[in-house]
This record gives sequence, C-alpha cells and structure tokens, in this order.
Amino acid sequence: MSGTDHRAVVVGGGLAGVTAALELADAGLRVTLLEGRPRLGGLAFSFKRGELTVDNGQHVYLRCCTAYRWFLDRVGGAALAPLQDRLDVPVLDVGRPGPPRLGRLRRSALPVPLHLAGSLARYPHLSLAERASVGRAALALRRLDPADPALDGVDFATWLGRHGQSARTIEALWDLVGVATLNATADRSSLGLAAMVFKTGLLSENGAADIGWARVPLGELHDTLAREALDAAGVRTALRTRATALSRTPEGTWRVTTEESTLDAGTVVLAVPQREAHGLLPAGALADPDRLLDIGTAPILNVHVVYDRTVLDRPFFAALGSPVQWVFDRTDSSGLPDGGQYLALSQSAAQDDIDAPVSALRAKYLPELERLLPAARGAGVRDFFVTRERTATFAPAPGVGRLRPGARTDTPGLYLAGAWTATGWPATMEGAVRSGQGAAHAALAALGRRREHPLQEAV
Repeated sequence: MSGTDHRAVVVGGGLAGVTAALELADAGLRVTLLEGRPRLGGLAFSFKRGELTVDNGQHVYLRCCTAYRWFLDRVGGAALAPLQDRLDVPVLDVGRPGPPRLGRLRRSALPVPLHLAGSLARYPHLSLAERASVGRAALALRRLDPADPALDGVDFATWLGRHGQSARTIEALWDLVGVATLNATADRSSLGLAAMVFKTGLLSENGAADIGWARVPLGELHDTLAREALDAAGVRTALRTRATALSRTPEGTWRVTTEESTLDAGTVVLAVPQREAHGLLPAGALADPDRLLDIGTAPILNVHVVYDRTVLDRPFFAALGSPVQWVFDRTDSSGLPDGGQYLALSQSAAQDDIDAPVSALRAKYLPELERLLPAARGAGVRDFFVTRERTATFAPAPGVGRLRPGARTDTPGLYLAGAWTATGWPATMEGAVRSGQGAAHAALAALGRRREHPLQEAV
C-alpha cells in the first residue's frame, strides 16, 4: 500500500465529518479534516452575544439515537448532555378559552406499546374518541416497514387520514412530535421517514423516546471536545480552509484543492451539504448528480428571549393553539449573569417566519409567551434576538428517499456523508453521525481494513 493510500481527507467539519475523521483515524489512516468555518460542529454550534453563550438552535436527541450517543461518548461529552430518566413532555394548550391547559406525554415502565397507554388515556388535548383512534393508528404504524420504497411516495397526512386521525389529533399529537423531528408538517412529510421516526422513537423500546439535550453550550461538545478527540486521534484539523476542487491525480489517487494548497490522498469523504457536494463531485462520481439539487431544504427559526425574572419553572414545554412550538430554558448553559431567565423558542418548518424582520417576530412571539406563561406578563425583556437557519435540514418531502445517495460513489476512494445521504433517518444529529460512520466504514472496507462498526451493523 502506498503512502497516499494511507491518507484520507475529510471535507466538512460538522458531525458527519468529525465522525468520519475519527473512525478513519482510529483505523490507522492519516487524516486531514478541512472546515471552511472557524469552528467545528456544522449547524449545531454556539456563539457569543455579549456575556451570553448562545446555541444557534435548540438541539435534542432521544435514547434511541445510538449513533449520537456513541459520538458523545467518543468525545467525552455524555455527562454534559444527559437523558431524562423517563420521557415526560409538558404540553400547554392556549387554543381554547380559559387559562393554559397542561397535558403531559410521558411513559410508564410497562412494555411497548402499553408504556404510553396511560398517558394517552389522560391526555386532555384530545377527546376520548380521538385518543382511541391514536391507539389504532399506532398499531397500524407498527406494521409498516420504513424501508419499503412505496412508503416514500406517500405523505404522512394522507396515511393518518386513512387511519381515522382528525385534524385536531394530527395537530395535538402527530405534528407535535413530527414537526420537531422531521422539520415538516405531516402533509409535507414522507410516510417512510415518519414511520421511521414514530416506530423507532415511540414503538420500539420502552425508553426509546426519552429526551436528552446539552446542559452546556453545543460548542463545548461539537467544537471544543471534538477538537480534543480529533487531536488525540492524530487528525490534522484545518479550520478556515475550504475545499474548492476535487480531481484525480495521474496516479489514480485524489487531489483536494483549497484556496491555499493541495492535498493528495487515497480516500476522500465529502461531508458537506448536498449543493456543495454537487459542486465538488467529479464527472462520473454519481450516475445522476443533479438529483442532489432536487433534495429540497427546510428552515428552522430560533427566537431568543432574555427576561429580567424567572417566568418558566420547568426545563421545557411544547405548545398548542399558538405559533410557539417548543420552549427551552437555557439560562444556566448560557452563563446568563445577574439573575433573569433566558428562553429559546425552537420553531421548525418555519417557512412563514424565516425572513420576517426581528420587529415583526418580537410583536408576534412576546404576546404568545405571555399567553402561555402568565408569569411573563409584566416581566421586563432584557434582550430579544433571532437565529435563522434557512437551509437547516433537507426537506423530508414524499419522494426524497429516491434522491438520497448512499455513502459509496461510482468512483473508488470517494465517499459521501451528511444527514441528507441515505441513512434511513431524517435530518438529525443522529442521521449526521450515522452517515459519517457509514462513509468511514465503506472506505475502510474498500481498503481491506474492516473493523467493528460502533453500532455493530453490517456495513
């Protein structure tokens, strides 16, 4: 094996790229990781705003997210992003007369699917008939195979309608979960991806949907600790270094061109968004590379509010009857000084608001928070700002499954990674890590360096 064959270049320092780099380095390759930004972490990062350390958006994971949990362990951050002991989601409804009505989605210790039966039976945001219909739909959902290509062409709302789900049931349950995980409403979501989310998260194991989130800024996990893990593994990380071209050398290896230099390697992993990957792919790498351009994107808006006092007495809640979706208390993780409380509103599928002026968003969301949280009425607002990710995820629309490529390309030594590739998962941190694992192990197999997959899956 030549010296070049021992080298790998990973383009992109998000979760997919960091994962691929770690796995390749752990197998003995000499790895260089290129990232155009001044930090790692992709779209799950932190920044400073005065004395605050702010996450660009609220990211959570579930107990069933075994790849992301592996990532946290690998970088030494598992204790900084713990899971709930048991799924418990407070849901506040302000869409009906009277004060906010609290319901909860939580599990018991009973086996699947009985673990959610008690919570569903007491869920006040649905009628008795609607609760019964949810049980029947859940049983039908368990019989679906998310990998069945036929499911990819059907939208989730149509399937729910066929199985007796009312508009209220979709709003108060299916979209409550689906919008947050898929970044799309049921009518804009592939049944295949929706089935994967609900079967894996709610209908596979008793604790699969227990929620975890970072109690520290995301940058501490995805940048600081990730850099330390990469350094320890022997990966050379080049920040502020953007790949501009990818070509074959006369010897048949790869040459990655940056704005300042070139790197030769036997293995290249493109772990960048689909449009950027399309621009770097050499001719012949994919049979139909323009399919990458047909993978749509969906935005996520995050609204950040700093109050002069405590207005929320729980870590998070979800909302109904309001444009507000999910609200998280980020006071401690942000380092907010001098009292007060910092809330982050995570607004998925935010096409209607993503380009709205901050003044309009302030006028829209502050009154909504007062409806949901009576303690916010009369509280002073120290700061109000928004973060916008216009292309936060790939759009999980019906038909997207046939557009998502696998890790292997048609050209030896070149691999793709990113949550938009064919992981079987929607665009989540879990999907990103899985894609990085898949690309790395496909590359190692081609080099004859098979090693046990972290998830013990066939590669």
